[in-house]
Amino acid sequence: MSSNVSKNIQFFERSFPLHFEYKIRFKNIVRLKGEMMGSKTPVRVGMIGYKFMGKAHSHALRDVPFYFDQGVTPVLQAVAGRDENGVKAAAEKMGWNSYETDWRRLIERDDIDLIDIVTPNNTHAEMAIVAAEAGKHILCEKPLALTLEQSKRMLEAVKKAGVIHMICHNYRFAPAVQYAKQLIEEGRLGKIYHMRATFLQDWNMDPNFPLIWRSRKEISGSGVLGDLGTHIIDLARFLVGEIAEVSGMMETFIKKRPLGDMTSNLRPQIDGDAWGEVDVEDAAAFLARFENGALGVFEVTRFCRGNRAGNRFEINGEKGSIRWDMENLNNLQVYLEDDERGLQGFRTINCTEVEHPYAGAYWPAGHIIGYEHTFINLMVALMDGIEKGYSPSPNFEDGVRNQAVLEAVIQSAETGKWMSIPRLLESSKILSSQTVKNS
Repeated sequence: MSSNVSKNIQFFERSFPLHFEYKIRFKNIVRLKGEMMGSKTPVRVGMIGYKFMGKAHSHALRDVPFYFDQGVTPVLQAVAGRDENGVKAAAEKMGWNSYETDWRRLIERDDIDLIDIVTPNNTHAEMAIVAAEAGKHILCEKPLALTLEQSKRMLEAVKKAGVIHMICHNYRFAPAVQYAKQLIEEGRLGKIYHMRATFLQDWNMDPNFPLIWRSRKEISGSGVLGDLGTHIIDLARFLVGEIAEVSGMMETFIKKRPLGDMTSNLRPQIDGDAWGEVDVEDAAAFLARFENGALGVFEVTRFCRGNRAGNRFEINGEKGSIRWDMENLNNLQVYLEDDERGLQGFRTINCTEVEHPYAGAYWPAGHIIGYEHTFINLMVALMDGIEKGYSPSPNFEDGVRNQAVLEAVIQSAETGKWMSIPRLLESSKILSSQTVKNS
């Protein structure tokens, strides 16, 4: 045991006398932590932001070495936020070693290797570009940016700097979704014909729910499309393939709201009697044609009473179908045409077996995992990328392609026309004209 670990144990024993059983447990915990840090390369994380997503990311970073044995391990080095009292309290509660009140100061620190951006959408581009220029690896919450042009500049910055980059689409990392991907790649469903996906919520149907930043275009860039639509777009690209064209529509049901904010569990906080204009969509729906010929139907809304987080998809192929529902995220429903008559039907697979991606790191079969584990699995992929020198998917390239689909849906809703994703990427100088011709 290292001298530092021994000193920690001796200090704790002198300061806090414990029952023998608990003293032994503490010694084992400290010894294990010391051994892990002694044999693994630390990845010192600086996180910008600390509220809802900050909580999810902090928890995941802390739990990675508990469940997964990798050559690198994350260290919660520092967190940044504008409100000193708030960020200090968050640092203490979530286990960060220090805090900053200036995100630029955080990026400038020599003891930071990875910048984790969990702030509102209008800050992503500037923070990521500054971090890339400082040589920091980057994890950024979704959507990547306010616009396709911003996302392009972010991708150019990380490529120029040669840093590892990733965007946080955590639902890819549910074991059931990973297993769905495996079944599709193995050809178990055959040629894919259809995908239907929704993300339905109801938390701001009350006309008196405040005008939070997600309902202000200057901060969010879009409404439910950027918040919820980007998730199902990413799942569609991950599972079925690239989207060729879209036709969309959008609607804003409530045009004005009282000014205010919300808590991390979506509870409203009203700031007086002032009201403001809602300039983003409350709901959106769009049709899509994939490059492989499959058809897609997508819907996102916060006006679907009774749906707290209805992130669901169904994919139909020539040999079978699959269904997944985030509110029951451990289960994957599978139909296979090769089953004999009389036994055919959707079977429910509880994706907690060692054969299911990521599941073997947690509990015995049948012992389910939760929402937070999707973030842990994503962080595991990120740590693997940092250790081995590659940017795991979904990375900023995925973020740009997702942003292109979002922008195409908005343009389609405004013009009433089908919009081509490759042509939109070409016009933004992200794809070459030859690539467009071949798509």
